[in-house]
Amino acid sequence: MSETKSIYFASDFHLGVPDEQSSRVREHAIVRWLDFVKTDAKEIYLVGDIFDFWFEYNKVIPKGFARLQGKIAEIVDSGIPVYFFTGNHDMWMFDYFEKELGVKIYRDNIIRENFGMRVLIGHGDGLGPGDYSYKFLKKVFASTICQWLFARIHPNLGLWIADKWSRSSRIANDSKEKFLGEEQEWLAVYAKEVLLKEHFDYFIFGHRHLPLEIKLNDKSTYVNLGEWVHHRTYAQWNEDGIVLKKFEA
Repeated sequence: MSETKSIYFASDFHLGVPDEQSSRVREHAIVRWLDFVKTDAKEIYLVGDIFDFWFEYNKVIPKGFARLQGKIAEIVDSGIPVYFFTGNHDMWMFDYFEKELGVKIYRDNIIRENFGMRVLIGHGDGLGPGDYSYKFLKKVFASTICQWLFARIHPNLGLWIADKWSRSSRIANDSKEKFLGEEQEWLAVYAKEVLLKEHFDYFIFGHRHLPLEIKLNDKSTYVNLGEWVHHRTYAQWNEDGIVLKKFEA
């Protein structure tokens, strides 16, 4: 690896689906990836939908995923910051990871400047044109009233409901995404709209489930991180720019 420190990004692990066995295999791969990148990592960003469902009760969290949580705690304790973004599948992540593992949680896009480059980072759900029904549902699920009501359900029932819902998601049913063409890729459209107002060298999103690198103009690139059910892709950012890579190709 290069002596220069790098910043790493991955998203859409969707741990928990389609079944416990395959999710455990994926979790082991993610832990190996974290061991791989921590050797030269300056920062690590986990950009949403790390879990296919997550809800934190006051004293209860979903069981499982202990290997990932332990590895994140180890990396943070070693002095490498780990940042979490909530996605549409794990938007009900509250303060457990911050208090127990020491990560910083983001719920909206953020801007980072490193290596002389300016980057916009976010999960990507609800951005760009169209998809108005989801945008409405996102507001409902993100409301404190909805969260308070779900918290009133006993964890055994609440997590059973969540598991049933999770197993109906597109990635749980092996629905592979297809490239729509640059003009139809809504996150590329969103990035181009942002560029009309301010410059970014890179836009980094998840959510789309396709590893994508799209040149928006001669100075700006949109990168989608893909997902780990089919692709196991991630991005590395150093002084040479941001590139998509595949783990254990």
